[in-house]
Amino acid sequence: MVTSPSRRRQLLILGASALAPLRPAFAQQSKIPRIGFLAARSREAAVEVAPFLEGMRELGYVEGKNVRYEWRFADGDYKRLRSLADELVALKVDIVAASNTPSVRAAQQATKTIPIVMVSAVDPVRMGFVASLAQPGGNITGVSNMNEGTWQKQVDVLVETLPRISRVAVLLNPSEAFSEIAYKDVQTAAARHKLLLTRVDATNAAEIEQAFATIKQERSQALIVAGGASFVQWRRQLVAIAAQARLPTIYYRRDYVEAGGLMSYGRNPSLGYRRAAIYVDKILKGAKPADLPVDQASVIELVLNQTAAKLLGVTFPGKILVRADKIID
Repeated sequence: MVTSPSRRRQLLILGASALAPLRPAFAQQSKIPRIGFLAARSREAAVEVAPFLEGMRELGYVEGKNVRYEWRFADGDYKRLRSLADELVALKVDIVAASNTPSVRAAQQATKTIPIVMVSAVDPVRMGFVASLAQPGGNITGVSNMNEGTWQKQVDVLVETLPRISRVAVLLNPSEAFSEIAYKDVQTAAARHKLLLTRVDATNAAEIEQAFATIKQERSQALIVAGGASFVQWRRQLVAIAAQARLPTIYYRRDYVEAGGLMSYGRNPSLGYRRAAIYVDKILKGAKPADLPVDQASVIELVLNQTAAKLLGVTFPGKILVRADKIID
């Protein structure tokens, strides 16, 4: 069949017009997504960064190749979080990965449209981040570190280890949205064990020093560090002051014990940090946060430090030793 020159021109025009709609789609596919990472701690103290990045790499994401990160760290100053969240929104990142409860709150206030992945957050339903764990219903989903029950258990473990104590202090950061919930749980357990409980608050490094002065004044025999993203940043300071004061202390996560603290009972956060990457991946592939059920990170562990115990003159009872998930010599 012979095609006339005019017919060939028509075919070429039709072919070009058929291919034209593909160009924007191809350009969109080649765009490298940007993930905004918002943390209350400093970059050096943000222990969640490494496992989160490991999770992303396991899913095939390589920085500069098929993903870019915009890092924002508040260095323990919670008041900076909102402005940092606003910066990420202004950059029009594709997703905000919020590393902890205060960061999620700041991101929530900054945007109702950009997907927010909770790398770690306490009770997101009670905090108002999601409608329910099964159906988040908005632009927020991710990993929840459900600490309910662990705060009371910290008191139980402390009493089992030091059965003669009668006066205990609890350290909290009132800037944390969950601090009142944690305190009520500790109060309940302290009353059950007939302990005299002293609450001390701290929002920065200087106030931690003041808190320990109050603990000494109140003649507390042990300390419970019930939680706080900023406390992780100052964990070495906390551990050092507690050791200097010869104050047996139970913490809510293993980072403190690995830094020289006596013991911890609580969630292993690194597992949740890795799982947060799965949510980022699903959203980048088209899933909506509203339809992705919240992951409840529920691996609870007891970690002991024998070296710290010897320095404090503490002997872990056999029933505590056999229940330990990890013992640091």
